[in-house]
Amino acid sequence: MAAQLPVIINAAISGSHLPTASPNLPQNGQQIGEQALEVAEAGAAIVHIHARDENGIHSGAVEHFQQPIKVIKDAGSDLVINLTTSFTGSSTDDHDTRFAPLSLSPDIGSYDAGTMNFNDHVFMNRPDFLRELARRMQESAVKPEIEIFDTGQIGNAERIAAEGLISGPLYFQFVLGVKGGGPATAKQLVHMRENLPEGAVWSVAGIGRPQLDMDALGIIMGGNVRTGLEDNLYLSKGVYATNRQLVQRVADLARTLGREVATPEQARNILGIG
Repeated sequence: MAAQLPVIINAAISGSHLPTASPNLPQNGQQIGEQALEVAEAGAAIVHIHARDENGIHSGAVEHFQQPIKVIKDAGSDLVINLTTSFTGSSTDDHDTRFAPLSLSPDIGSYDAGTMNFNDHVFMNRPDFLRELARRMQESAVKPEIEIFDTGQIGNAERIAAEGLISGPLYFQFVLGVKGGGPATAKQLVHMRENLPEGAVWSVAGIGRPQLDMDALGIIMGGNVRTGLEDNLYLSKGVYATNRQLVQRVADLARTLGREVATPEQARNILGIG
C-alpha cells in the first residue's frame, strides 16, 4: 500500500461574518495577517483570506487585501496565499470587483464552480463568468481552488478544464453544509470524491458543527482539509474558537491518524504551484 501524501491544512480565517459574530474574528488587515502567521505556526500550509475594511466589514477592495499580504510577506512566511473572488455587500454580477484580487498575484484564488441557492440568496456564477475568471487566472498564474458545493458543479469545472482554461492537477475544495448545497455527511463526501476526474487533488470543509467530522473524514480518506473561523466559530458548544485552536486541533488529529502535515513547500508541489 502506497504511503499517503501529507495532508494540506487550508485555514479560512476571516470569511464574511459580521465583526460582532465572534470576539476572535480578525477585524482588519493587520489582524488577518497576524492570525495567518499564527495558523502557519500551528500547521496550516494555505491561508484563505476574505478582506475586511477599517470597520471590520467584508470587502472586495484590493487595498484591503494588500495589508494582510504585507504582514505575511514582511514576516518572511512562505504560506500559500489564497484570496477569495467572492464578496458580500456587492453584486455577484460585479465581475470587475471579483477579478480584482488577481492583480495581487496570489498563489491561489477561489473559483466557485456554479450558480446555486446559497442560504437565503442566489450565488451567481454563470458559465461566461467562469470562463473569463479561468482565463484571468491563467494570465496571472493563479491556481484555481475549484469550490464545489454540490456534485453537478464538478462537471462545470471539468468542461472548462477540457477547453484548456484550467490546468492540472485540478484542485477541488468541497464545501459541505451550506443550505442549498450538498449536506455535510460521509455519504455525500464519498459520492463527490467518486465523481472527481483522475489525478485531481481534493479537500473538504464542513460548515458549522460538522467541521471537525468532515476534516476527520478528509484525513482518513486521503484528502486534504479546510478549517477556520470562516466556516465554524466554535471549539465546542458555546465556546468560541480561535483560528489557531482550530488548525492545531486538525493538525494533531492528522498526526494521530498517521498523516504528516504538509509544509507550504509540500503543498505547492502537490498542487502544482510554481
